[in-house]
Amino acid sequence: MSEQTPVPAGFRGLAGNIGIKDHHDDFFVVASEVPAHVSAVFTRSRFAGPSVVRSRDAAADGNVRGVVTLARNANVATGTEGEAHAREVQELAASAAGVPADEMIVASTGVIGRPYPMDRIRSTFHALSSPLPAADLDRSAAAMMTTDTRPKTASARVGGATVTGIAKGVGMIEPDMATMLAWFFTDAEIDRSVLDAVFRRVVDRTFNALSIDSDTSTSDSAAIFANGLAGPVGTDAFEEALYGIALQLVRMIASDGEGAGKLIEVRATGARDDAQAKRVAKTVVNSPLVKTAVHGADPNWGRVAMAVGKCSDETDIHPENVRIVFGDVETYPEPSDEETLRRAAEHMAGDEVVIGVDLGIADGSFTVYGCDLTEGYIRINADYTT
Repeated sequence: MSEQTPVPAGFRGLAGNIGIKDHHDDFFVVASEVPAHVSAVFTRSRFAGPSVVRSRDAAADGNVRGVVTLARNANVATGTEGEAHAREVQELAASAAGVPADEMIVASTGVIGRPYPMDRIRSTFHALSSPLPAADLDRSAAAMMTTDTRPKTASARVGGATVTGIAKGVGMIEPDMATMLAWFFTDAEIDRSVLDAVFRRVVDRTFNALSIDSDTSTSDSAAIFANGLAGPVGTDAFEEALYGIALQLVRMIASDGEGAGKLIEVRATGARDDAQAKRVAKTVVNSPLVKTAVHGADPNWGRVAMAVGKCSDETDIHPENVRIVFGDVETYPEPSDEETLRRAAEHMAGDEVVIGVDLGIADGSFTVYGCDLTEGYIRINADYTT
């Protein structure tokens, strides 16, 4: 039996079924017993849902106690009715948790354009009583899954404090300032401005380095809640732990991508700066031709070269300076004989494929994460609402 994911001190919550998913948990609430600092980032989509809008407002002052999440219904493009429903869900969850409504983030994920089943939501939340039981973050992680095949959790200790993260998402993923849904809880005591700076740095290097299918969700949200009950921790140690947890979750999401069989890691080095490296790496990991080559374990380095070449605004990239490797096998510019391609194909036959692109310009670098493209992705998304 797997070990239960640790819950930092002072976090209460529950998960249950409202009736959006058949016979499975489809919502959860987690909240701190005491005031907490928050840092949160959200999608920049012009079709952002009312849950995102309300949560942006709630998190603006850096003081939020908890989060309520509903799965299988995004509550996006639902007009004024959807706005009213998001506000009511926020109020109902806050009341159940015993916290002010403006200290509760509300999130939704799932099908766009469908109203909430508010009668079922109201009856479920009215039956809850405060205080909530101790939070079960494993159950919470499972409750927010849509097409995920497994829940995603990670945890670490920092001094006397615990940091735990949960996430969902396997499709419609190329985050823009945030990610699918990811929630982090900690009992570490950390200054609000420091928390915000650390969280944004970590998000930039992890969730914003992730792409499954190059599509940005209307509901992307990520936040960290810190209630301070375990006392102060060192900033560097805290950031290192948070980065490690976030990266674990990113790799879980990439490897669980819709229909995916392989995790792809693209390491761009030798760039003018890190921003250029990120642009190049994202172009490679998002290429359908690269993705299908990875799926077939075909060391077709020409597809990687093609993807790099699409970065036409990067005029300091010159083919003669570029180096392409699969794993540790160089395929360009060294001539790729039969033995070289055999070794590259052997690397690509594994569950994790590393593609390296060195631009030969300077010392900028960035690593991104994604997955292969399979028939399974098409099947899942062709039938998503039917």
